Amino acid sequence: MNILVINAGSSSLKYQLFDMITESVLAKGKVERIGMETAMLSHEPAGRSEFREVSEIWDHTTAIRKVLRVLIDPKEGVLTSMEDVHAVGHRVVHGGESFSGSVLVDERVKAEIRRLFDLAPLHNPGALTGILAVEANLPHVPQVVVFDTAFHQTMPPVAFRYAIPNVFYKKHGVRRYGFHGTSHQYVSQRAAELSGKPIETMKLITCHIGNGASVTAIKHGQSVDTSMGMTPLEGLMMGTRSGDIDPAIVPFAMDKEDLSVNEVNSMLNKHSGLFAVSGGLGDMREVLEAMKEGDRNARLAFDMYEYRLRKYIGAYAAAMNGFDTLIFTAGVGENSALLREVICSQLSYLGLTLDTEANERKGGGDRKISSPDSKVDVWVIPTNEELVIARDTFREAARIRGLSDEEAGAVTC
Repeated sequence: MNILVINAGSSSLKYQLFDMITESVLAKGKVERIGMETAMLSHEPAGRSEFREVSEIWDHTTAIRKVLRVLIDPKEGVLTSMEDVHAVGHRVVHGGESFSGSVLVDERVKAEIRRLFDLAPLHNPGALTGILAVEANLPHVPQVVVFDTAFHQTMPPVAFRYAIPNVFYKKHGVRRYGFHGTSHQYVSQRAAELSGKPIETMKLITCHIGNGASVTAIKHGQSVDTSMGMTPLEGLMMGTRSGDIDPAIVPFAMDKEDLSVNEVNSMLNKHSGLFAVSGGLGDMREVLEAMKEGDRNARLAFDMYEYRLRKYIGAYAAAMNGFDTLIFTAGVGENSALLREVICSQLSYLGLTLDTEANERKGGGDRKISSPDSKVDVWVIPTNEELVIARDTFREAARIRGLSDEEAGAVTC
C-alpha cells in the first residue's frame, strides 16, 4: 500500500510518498510560494536527482494536482497512475480535546478542525485547505488526519489545567494541549525498541529541540506532562519564541510601548528567544559560531537556553519520581554535542554519565551516548514524524477496507 503524507501550510506544502511494505520513502518534495506566479515545486525521487519547476500555482488544489502529476510522470515519477495512491495522511497541529488519536476524514472531522481555528490560527486553516485540495483531486481516496496534540491527551487534569477561572476552560478550551506529539511518540517508542524493554515499564523524558522546542514526560508509554501549553509559545526558550514569562509582562509591555495585541503576539513569537538575547541570531548554529568568537550575548543566549531545558528535565524527573531514559531529537537535539554535554554534566546527581566519544561522534542514526555504568540511558534518536503519520494512515485505510496487516501490505502499485 502506498501512502502519501501531506503537511500543508498557508502558502506551502511538503509531501512524502511511502511504500508501506518496507516503510521506505519513494519520493519527497515540497511546493512553495503557493498563490504566486513564481511558485516552485521541488521533487526528489528516491535515489535520483531533485527535479524543480517554477510555475503559476494559485491555490492548494493546483499544488496537489502538480504533486500527483510529477509522481506519475514517466521521467520524474515513481508511480504508474494516480490510482496507485491508496491513502493520504495529513499532519494537523491542533485537535483540541476532540481527538485522542488519528481519525479518518469525514464531514464531522473537517468541521471540528475548522472549529479549532481559534486555537491554531496559523496552522489548522492550512491543514484543512490541504485536505480539501486532496478531496478535489482524489475524491475516492481515504484521508486520515494525525494531530500533534493527540499524544498528549493522556495528560491528567493536574498537568493540563491552568489556575484561572473555570469559564476559560469550559467555554473557551483554555488548557495545556502540548505539541510535537508525533515526534515524542516516535522517539519514545523507538527508544523502547532499541533498549529491548516494554515501553509500559519505562519512564522517559523526550527533548524535541529544534527552532521550536518542547520536552515531554512519558510514563509507561503515555504523555503525563509536556512543556508547550495552549499554544506552542509556552515552555522552553526557543529560536524566536520567548517560552515561559511572567504573564504580567504582556499588559506591561503593551502599556509602556503602546503595542497592540497582534504586535505583542508577534514580539513573543517572532522576536524573542535566542534571537532577542543574542542580538539577532535565531539559529543555534549561528549562536555557537558567535560564542567561539567570544560574543557575550551569544554566550548568555546559549546558557539561558540550556538552563531552561535542564530545569524542565529536572521538573519531569520529580513529576514521575525518577526516569530511566533521556532522549534528544530534532535539529538542535540531534546535532549539538555541546548542548547535550552541558545538560548531562549537570544531571550527575541522577547517576547520569555520558560517553564523551559517543556524544561527539558525528553522523545520523540512532545512538546511545550514555556510558555503560550510567543509571539513566541517554539516546540521540532522529525523529520521523512523517513515518508516524504514514503508519497511522496505513492502519486506518486498511481497517476501512477490511484488510489484515498482511493483506494491506500486499496492496502495491
